[in-house]
Amino acid sequence: MSNGKSENIKSCIILCGGKSSRMGRDKGSMIVHGTPMIKHILSTLNHQINEAIIVLNNKERIEKYSEFINPEDYTYSLTFVEDKIKNKGPLPGIMTGLSNITGDYALVLPCDSPYVTQNYIETIFNEIEKSYQAIVPYHDAENKIKTSEPLHSVYNKNVVGIIDDLIGEDILHIKGLIEKIDTKFVLIDNKKIEKKEFRNLNRPSDI
Repeated sequence: MSNGKSENIKSCIILCGGKSSRMGRDKGSMIVHGTPMIKHILSTLNHQINEAIIVLNNKERIEKYSEFINPEDYTYSLTFVEDKIKNKGPLPGIMTGLSNITGDYALVLPCDSPYVTQNYIETIFNEIEKSYQAIVPYHDAENKIKTSEPLHSVYNKNVVGIIDDLIGEDILHIKGLIEKIDTKFVLIDNKKIEKKEFRNLNRPSDI
């Protein structure tokens, strides 16, 4: 059961467990505008959240990230965790992150989205309603799920069991999760939420 303290905690899960096959090298540690890509996100989170969970795919990568990320540089607690299930995409990473938060909800972000702003973080957290298990932005009202941004969304930690069941059935696409749970969709209208927030860097040509 939730208590008042956990309801007020703002958590963020940053996914860094991918293979980065299109980029050809680890994306989170890549230098973008003079700074490792993930540190752009970590700085943006200052004064916006209470805790961040960075999900990485092995102990070697955790050691690598620990060398250039100093938790004392940030206004929130920061924890590195190893993905429980390897090489199965972002869904297990979300499950791992949600299993480690102390709040009820967490904003999920990929490590390759350095253009997320504090305005977006504040806006998406303000959309949380207890009756929903996820808050998901989308682009097109005619097809909310198809045009949704599930890797820039907020999830309740009570979906961990549902994710575990989906993985057991080898259903690994996140949109399969948001179809199954109580989801609140929020329009990306270029006013309250801007499209540029969702730009990510997948290939060397994107930088």
